[in-house]
Amino acid sequence: MIKKSTMLCLTLLAAGCITLAMGETYTGVVSESGCGLKHSTASAKAEACVKGCVSRGGKYVLASNGKLYKLDAQDKFAGFAGKAVTVTGTAKDGAITVESVEAAPADTGTK
Repeated sequence: MIKKSTMLCLTLLAAGCITLAMGETYTGVVSESGCGLKHSTASAKAEACVKGCVSRGGKYVLASNGKLYKLDAQDKFAGFAGKAVTVTGTAKDGAITVESVEAAPADTGTK
């Protein structure tokens, strides 16, 4: 009986650790720090603007659910300027430590 209880506890602990390590998922549009929420909807116009601003030194940000999040892995967002994405990572103090990014449907903009 003790072995079963111990195994159950260890299994639950391991599952909890895996869940914490996976981070949260945020869906929104890749904007630029100066443009901010101006590009909260994916479009060709947003793409051109964000690319131009980043080429002049701006930083990629995520516009999601009316909020802006700084993104730590800037190189992961080069192909997603002005596009809808799903970002997996951990948010703290308005910034996301990015684990992964992938394309999302264009009509999304919430977490």
